[in-house]
Amino acid sequence: MKLNSKSILFRIWKYLIIFSLLILIFLWLFQVTFLSRYYELCKRRAIKHVASQIVDNYDGTDSFLNSLDDISNKEGICIEVATTDTDWYYSSNMNHSCLPDKKNPDVLSQKKKFAVSDDKTMSIKVATQNDIDVLIYGLKLDDKYFIFLNTVLDPIDSTIKILENQLIIVTIIVILLSAIIAYFISNRLSRPITSLNKSAKTFAKGDYNVVFPNSDISEINELSNSLNYAKKELAKTDELRKDLMANVSHDLKTPLTMIKAYSEMVRDITYKDDVKREENLNTIIEEVDRLNLLVSDILDQSSIQSNIDILKKEDFDLISLINSIIKRFQIFSKTESFEFKFIYDTEKIIINADKQKIEQVIYNLIGNAINYSNKEKVITIKVLDDKDKIRVEIIDKGEGIDKEELKYIWDRYYKVNKKYKRKIVGTGLGLSIVKSILELHNYKYGVNSEKKKGTTFYFEINKEKND
Repeated sequence: MKLNSKSILFRIWKYLIIFSLLILIFLWLFQVTFLSRYYELCKRRAIKHVASQIVDNYDGTDSFLNSLDDISNKEGICIEVATTDTDWYYSSNMNHSCLPDKKNPDVLSQKKKFAVSDDKTMSIKVATQNDIDVLIYGLKLDDKYFIFLNTVLDPIDSTIKILENQLIIVTIIVILLSAIIAYFISNRLSRPITSLNKSAKTFAKGDYNVVFPNSDISEINELSNSLNYAKKELAKTDELRKDLMANVSHDLKTPLTMIKAYSEMVRDITYKDDVKREENLNTIIEEVDRLNLLVSDILDQSSIQSNIDILKKEDFDLISLINSIIKRFQIFSKTESFEFKFIYDTEKIIINADKQKIEQVIYNLIGNAINYSNKEKVITIKVLDDKDKIRVEIIDKGEGIDKEELKYIWDRYYKVNKKYKRKIVGTGLGLSIVKSILELHNYKYGVNSEKKKGTTFYFEINKEKND
């Protein structure tokens, strides 16, 4: 795999290396740079803790002096006690090596200032003759006793040097190990993404057989599943597109062939025969109407799907509208023996909707019923006026639709039983247009079908929304 600065492998590797370096920096800071300060801070806390113990044991008498040696030995802190009744100083244990030189003028000066001041405590750091730093903490018990606590700040330079040498070795080892481990981790994490990328490039070239591999990483596995689903949907769309091209090509070719043939017939044969000429011209007009329907379906679907269409609601009589639509289909009663039954509860039902679009819905559903009717050519249109809703049903007694296909019939360009010979031109857009218009109106819709018995399409107009 080629490693470049923008690849996910390099990015993950870089971030893991930076994380390792940050840990090492913190180690250097706290183990070397701040070690002396931290050590002194701990000593200051310890000496204040001892001062607190002395205050707790002091009862106003000299008996507290007996406990000072135990506290000094236990805590490793030297204790001096000064009283105003002596020449100046005496100590609970004068043999501690942590006591600074008594004749040190700086120490004596600091202690005298503290004795005459109003301060309750003092804290200073001084150096002995051996250049060893000593912390001195002063505490006033009352007007009689002054306590001075002393602790040596042991030199830790040698310890810091050892830690520095140790950390240098640790740093080198950690950087090498982190670089190697980070590479394998980043490679492990980036491999499924790289694999998906390769599959995506193959898919982009039109290969719908490619499989996006799964991974043990849940997010990548979810992405892989989504891509596989998208692949199936696009493959289905591509198949529908091919079907559309075949259907449209066939539907265009037939009327164009007939228009050309009848036009030539009028020109060459029947131009002098008024009756034959009129029949031929009527045939040409019918075929032009078919072409117009084909183009209109495509334009209508495109317009609705792009949300260009808006509803132009108005009050109109639904019963009257359906009657006018049925009259337009009466030609099939004469030419193909179709029977249209219109069943309704009341003579007049006023609704508020886009009249032109509702007309298109009913027209498409009746046309669809005609298309898929077989031997029993009966189309029933029902309008049921309930208390809460108005239900419109278009029923045919055709071949019916398989349950597996019911969920696809509303898709664009989908046709049930594609080998079935259709009686009128169709693009596979009719039901998709119906779905879009009904959803635009927020109407409930659906289909019930049983093989060999027929199909019922319906939609419901909610009266409250209608009002």
